[in-house]
Amino acid sequence: MSSRVALRGSYRQHSLRATRIGRPQPQDRMEVTLVLRRKQAAPHPWAADRYHTHEELAENYGADPADIAAIEAIAAERHLSIASIDPAARTVSIVGSFSELASLFGADVELHRIESRTYRSRRGHLSIPQELTGRVSAVLGFDSRPVARSVKSFKPHNTDSVSYTPTQIAELYNFPKGSTGKGQTIALIELGGGYRNSDLKTYWKKLGLENVSVSSVAVSGAHNRATGNPDGPDGEVVLDVEVAGGVAPEAKIAVYFAPNTDQGFLKAINAAIHDRVRKPSIISISWGGAESNWTRQALDAFNQAFHDASLLGITVFAAAGDDGSSDGERDGQAHVDFPASSPWVVACGGTSLESIGGKITREAVWNDGSRGGATGGGVSAFFPIPDYQNNAGIPLSSSRPKFAGRGVPDIAGCADPMTGYFVLVDGTEGVVGGTSAVAPLWAGLTAIINSELGTRVGFLNPLLYGTFVEHKALNDVTQGTNGDFAAKPRWDGCTGMGSPNGQAILDVLKQIQQQQTKG
Repeated sequence: MSSRVALRGSYRQHSLRATRIGRPQPQDRMEVTLVLRRKQAAPHPWAADRYHTHEELAENYGADPADIAAIEAIAAERHLSIASIDPAARTVSIVGSFSELASLFGADVELHRIESRTYRSRRGHLSIPQELTGRVSAVLGFDSRPVARSVKSFKPHNTDSVSYTPTQIAELYNFPKGSTGKGQTIALIELGGGYRNSDLKTYWKKLGLENVSVSSVAVSGAHNRATGNPDGPDGEVVLDVEVAGGVAPEAKIAVYFAPNTDQGFLKAINAAIHDRVRKPSIISISWGGAESNWTRQALDAFNQAFHDASLLGITVFAAAGDDGSSDGERDGQAHVDFPASSPWVVACGGTSLESIGGKITREAVWNDGSRGGATGGGVSAFFPIPDYQNNAGIPLSSSRPKFAGRGVPDIAGCADPMTGYFVLVDGTEGVVGGTSAVAPLWAGLTAIINSELGTRVGFLNPLLYGTFVEHKALNDVTQGTNGDFAAKPRWDGCTGMGSPNGQAILDVLKQIQQQQTKG
């Protein structure tokens, strides 16, 4: 028996809200996913004169074959099966009995129940055989508790709230007229629920659009399964599809369905990033949870995947959360949402948007106060401040000890359910808000921009804090708070650098493209 070492960043605790109901059966079959180190450190995407191909990414920054071989040898010794190997995503999935896998990785696992859901809950550190030290950076799959929340603000259409269609929102934000996102694919990551094709067909017709191309991709056994409840995960899925498709109707929408676990979430993200068939140029994520609820190994594994996306020229947008500066936590502290807090992601905050005659009359921080919803945002307690935010005036985090962390969000858009988006979900017309709408909105805009430029804009974040500000391509939002943070000129922990002026953004990027061509 080889000696063992604790896996850095794997420590986990049980939820205090759960009820213990036993332990998994020793013979239960399960799958764990190992995340491996890179062959070599990956560069900043702007360090090269072009984005990488999938082949170059795998060859230069994928998994080392020797590391994969070491895992295969241990699996064979334990009579475990290799379910999949993805050198580009640096993952190996192993299948076996619970008892064998728990023994191999030192997993202390119980069965817990919250409300009506039963799941596996792990506590303590994992451990790995000595020969895997330095090779394996994360082991995911023992804990199956939900890691992300979905939209919760569906209101029937006959309420007193104001609603906009995606095409009306695009007009208010001056999206390039006549541009449709042709030739682009937008990936949507979904962790539950589903959509009905009949609803989408009716919706596109209401908007005066031809049928938008929407397809579903199954990940780890999850599928497009509409629940019939518009106020559940169906509302999230359909909001994403209808907003992205409504503003970029000739883009292809690929919806990746996965289980709501850290393992399933990462698999869906990797499936989209490394999809050589659909080749998404944009990924939109409307699911997330407070950083404090993630293990450090998971935060690192996801962040590395988003770094891969940036190297491939894939722009990733993620919602900043709908529970204000606490992000729904009850410890009296400020928290930010992940994956929005990843420095390789464009974090999307929310506003309340008022208009008359197709023109914005007022835009302020979304904060419903007594109604309970507000844009997320603040300062990461895990990810250090990235270079592109060095001059943005990000305050120290409120964590102990205080930390010079990445500021969230980067940008914003309409999110207030009282000035929300008209949708059709499970046969019911309604109004939905939340920062969940902002990620697909910006994803649709980026599809339009990519199509107009004839290339991928890719990693947008440095531009958001420099060139876009200089050319007034963003609408600075300076009114309102989300709890601990108040809106102010330039960056703030509610709306980032502001909401989009779509045509101005495209004009700036065209100027950059022309300068690069001349150079």
